[in-house]
Amino acid sequence: MKITIIGGGIVGMALALQCHRRNIECDVFEAAPEIRELGVGITLLPHATRELALLGVGNKIEALGIENRESRFYNRFGQLIYSEPRGRFAGYDSPERGVHRGQLHMCLYEAAREALGDRIHTGMKCVTVDQTADQAIAHFADPDSGEPRGTAEADLLIACDGVNSTVRRHFYPDDEIVFTGINTWRGTTRRKPILDGQTYLRVGSIRTGKMVIYPIIDDIDGSGDQLINWMAEIETENVSRNDWNQKGNIEDFLPIYKDWTFDWLNVRELIETADQILEYPMVDKDPVKQWTFGRITFAGDAAHPMYPRGSNGSAQGLIDARVLADLLTSRPPVEALKAYEDERLEKTGKVVETNRSHPPDFINIRVEELTGDQPFENLDDYISQAELKEMSDRYKAIAGFSLKT
Repeated sequence: MKITIIGGGIVGMALALQCHRRNIECDVFEAAPEIRELGVGITLLPHATRELALLGVGNKIEALGIENRESRFYNRFGQLIYSEPRGRFAGYDSPERGVHRGQLHMCLYEAAREALGDRIHTGMKCVTVDQTADQAIAHFADPDSGEPRGTAEADLLIACDGVNSTVRRHFYPDDEIVFTGINTWRGTTRRKPILDGQTYLRVGSIRTGKMVIYPIIDDIDGSGDQLINWMAEIETENVSRNDWNQKGNIEDFLPIYKDWTFDWLNVRELIETADQILEYPMVDKDPVKQWTFGRITFAGDAAHPMYPRGSNGSAQGLIDARVLADLLTSRPPVEALKAYEDERLEKTGKVVETNRSHPPDFINIRVEELTGDQPFENLDDYISQAELKEMSDRYKAIAGFSLKT
């Protein structure tokens, strides 16, 4: 069996490694001219670090980033709403880690390059696909000039080319990203550890201004400072969407956080002293009813692009790769793709919908509603810790990392 993988991101590299471990021949085609360390922070939940360990890169991942001990939810007045242990500190066999996305990607790329050698091809933008009774065919062009760069033929083609997947658009030409008015800005700041230096923080809500904050690199400058990853989110009433992965303008969002000075963190200072600020729209896509078309299927963000809430996009993509590779070893090629869709499509669709309607930070929104967006004296007068825990556990169950299951 021979497989063409379109896209050399995290899921594409993971799928290549899964195939290699099962002696399945594959080639990876990436549009970018070179694989580089890009992006900011990403959180690897226990089911994500488990998948990476099964890939054989667990020890390398353990050397990256910072292990989370606790998750804390605060209102925009700096009052603690709810906290819970995370990862191994919550009883999971695998840790939860905050890492730099670029470092994670490079770790997988280097492992895949060692395994596949010259079968990773860069500067190859897939422009269309087709298939015959026994082959899937990808057509490529130079990403800059548009000049044709040949074709690749294989038994199967797996689209791992992200939220703007060319392959998915071939089958869904009217497919569009969904923007519901939430804009985000991401940044990294060097500073002393916040709280114990191993805590994942959600502060405020998207309705009045929200911040997600967690460390991703320890002792980055030799003086004990950490690299802190943060994301600002705000819901707007208009449909104006900010640019994608562009340099952000601090004045577009800093006024929301100008008075966020708590005894445990000065949020305004965190933003103003950032090394970099990038802007993104909060987007996903509506779940589709079919991923597999004969000898072609989707994986990762090409299959189920979801809001970057709950730290679950990469985890679901890594699970896609392992489930698909397992099925390819036990069933005929076309049958394996259909079985993969049957196993993964409905489950990931539920995560997409839950990330929209009841993500983990719904806890913050609910408390804001109950308290009238005012400081509280006793939160138990409005909602119990047991109720908040139930909300958190409900998300974990849908997202596939309930401790019980």
